[in-house]
Order: sequence, then C-alpha cells, then structure tokens
Amino acid sequence: MKGIGIILAGGGSDKRLGKLTESRATSAMPIGGCYRCIDFTLSNMTHSGINKVAVITQYNSRSLHDHLSSSKWWDLGRKQGGLFVFSPYLSDDNSYWFRGTADSIYQNITYLERSNEPYVVIASGNSIHKIDYNQLIQYHVDKDAEITIAYVPAPKDEDLRQYGVMDMDENDRVLDFEEKPLEPQSKFISLGLYVISRKLLIDLLKSISAEGRYDLAQDIFMRYRKRLRIYGYRHEGYWRTLNSTKAYYDTNMDFLHSDIRNLFSRKYPFTQTKPKDEPPAKYNFGANVKNSLAGSGTILNGNVEHSVLFRKVFVGENSNITNAIIMDGCRIGNNCVVDNAILDKEVVLNDGVQIIGSSDNPVIVTKKTIL
Repeated sequence: MKGIGIILAGGGSDKRLGKLTESRATSAMPIGGCYRCIDFTLSNMTHSGINKVAVITQYNSRSLHDHLSSSKWWDLGRKQGGLFVFSPYLSDDNSYWFRGTADSIYQNITYLERSNEPYVVIASGNSIHKIDYNQLIQYHVDKDAEITIAYVPAPKDEDLRQYGVMDMDENDRVLDFEEKPLEPQSKFISLGLYVISRKLLIDLLKSISAEGRYDLAQDIFMRYRKRLRIYGYRHEGYWRTLNSTKAYYDTNMDFLHSDIRNLFSRKYPFTQTKPKDEPPAKYNFGANVKNSLAGSGTILNGNVEHSVLFRKVFVGENSNITNAIIMDGCRIGNNCVVDNAILDKEVVLNDGVQIIGSSDNPVIVTKKTIL
C-alpha cells in the first residue's frame, strides 16, 4: 500500500510537561537512554515503507530541527521522497502561526497536492509505540473506511480527560468522538494515529479552513463522525504518550524492563536514532549499578539503581542515584543523593546535595542549574 506520512510535532502552547518543555518540543524529549520521542514514529514510518514523511513543527523546535538535520539515520535521505520539515512562515497572504493541527497541514497543503500516493498516515510525534502502518492501511482498505483511527482500551486508572475518546459499534465503526471530555462516555483512547485518503484530506482541509476551523479532532473527526465512514483500529502492543511529567517519568522507567526495551532495540525492525560518537559508559572501581541504563560517555563512581542516565553523565563517589532520570551532561558530585527526580540537561550538583521526590511527584531540576 502506498502512503505518505505526516508527523505532527508542533508541541502546542500547553505546558503539560512543565519545565521540561520550556525550551524544547515534546517530540524532542529524551527517552530510554539514547532516543528522542520522535524517533519511534519516524522509524515506524520507514519500516512500513513510507518513504516520504513531513514533520510539522512549531514551538521550541530548535533542538528538534537539530535532531532531524540528517535524515539518513531513518533511511529518509533520498532523491525521491525523503524527509520534509515544515515550520510556520510569514508571507504577504499569511501572517499566522499554525492555529491548530488541521491548519498546520493546510498551510503546507502543497505537500499533499504534489504527492501521488493514495493514502496519508497522520501520526503524533509525542507517542512511543511500534506499529506496522501497512497493516493499518490494509485494515482501512478492507473496511472501505474513509478515515481510520488507531485506539487502545484505556489502562486501569488512566485519566481519560487527557485524551481523545472514541465510542464504537460491534464492527468498530466510530459512533462518537470526544476530545479531552470532562465526563468520558467510553474507555477507548485515540492514539492520535490516522489513515485517510489523500484526496479526501485535501477536500476536508479546504472545506473547514474556509469556515475558520483549524483542528483535526474537533472539526473533522467529531464534526463528520456521522457523515463519513470512520473506523477504529485496535492496537494491541505497547503505547505511551507524553502528556504529563508523570507520563514522561513512567515511560523512561518502562525502558528498564527488558521486554519493552528489547521491543525497540533488539526486535527487528529496530527503532533508529541519530547516533553520537562517544565511548561506552565507564564503570570505575567502587561503582555499583543495578537495573539501570547508562548512555554513551557516562562515567560512574557511585551507586545507581533503577535509573535512566543519558549521555555524558558523571556520578561521583559514594553518591546514590535511585529511581531517577538524568539527562545529557549532568555532573553529580560526591556523597549526593538523587531519588525520584528528573535532572534536565547539564545540571551540576555539588558534593553532598540531596534531591528527593516521590514516585507520584518526581522532583524536576531545570537544565543548567547549579546546586
């Protein structure tokens, strides 16, 4: 099945990840010791044979643009197709930033009009999952659907008010769709992953734009749910979305489980990322590391347990790091304690500093802080 891809990585103006996204897009958040969030969707696209992919960015996109500067790591450095990165721009007839998900695609509608592939796969850059999009497109064709939305049953105790929620009949045809409802009427969560015909998408975007409507979920899926044949596709595997600080913390902790880690790093096709040329982690005499990930260039002297350390982290002697996420370039002195915390990049902890939070409310130390 031939399709093109669109990854929505605008970041939005919300602050759901708080201090962590003050200067970076959510799609650029580090995951699992070596990845960025967008790597998972990009890898899914190329492994599914989708070789023409547009990434639409907006807020705090500098680090994301840097990460995407070389497309060869996802096999998208091509003469035909390849990776396209779109950001808002000003012109004589357009002085707006993207006003919504649909508007971000509409302002780059020439990407759709100059393509020939029959289908479009639209995905979020904020999700961590592994799906063969060919199966999703085939399901779309078999159902004779006009729009297909991937979904999962809500995990136990999940706050459904943070998601798009779907209600379906026995054939998985969507009967109702609510975006972040105050009182959810269903327990099926949209993954923010859609299949639609390219021509239909162009027609719908032009139609709603002329009416001053700019959002995919509210102005297409909710508004056209009874007029169009919209079906749900149930995803059975791992899925997370970064819609809160707690979700970000839990996602990284998931990668300490070998089955989840191996799903992306050892089970073909592998999730790809932009590599860094640095030596492997170094464990000095006296270091004690259990159930943890240590990124390249990291030097360990103390005790680390149930934690995710990214690149070029230094841990001093007699320091105890537990249940923590330590981002690139952090330096932790001697006799420190870091427990249930997230240290953003290049944080420096002098000797004896203690950072202690809880599993439900991890402490966040903003980047380049010196304590």
